[in-house]
Amino acid sequence: MKANICGAERVVRIIAGLALIAWALFANGPVWAWIGVVPLVTGLINFCPAYGMLGISTCKTKHE
Repeated sequence: MKANICGAERVVRIIAGLALIAWALFANGPVWAWIGVVPLVTGLINFCPAYGMLGISTCKTKHE
């Protein structure tokens, strides 16, 4: 898996994922708040399968 999530997007995904999971756990949030696992995991592993299928990458490429 080649990284396709980098920089600020990675940080935003991790924070959003943690916030949604915390909401589900500690504030009696709705069951759908567990969807926060998806952005958390994709942010931690630097890879989004949907981006891979669509050919999208937020990582800067090095021009030689």
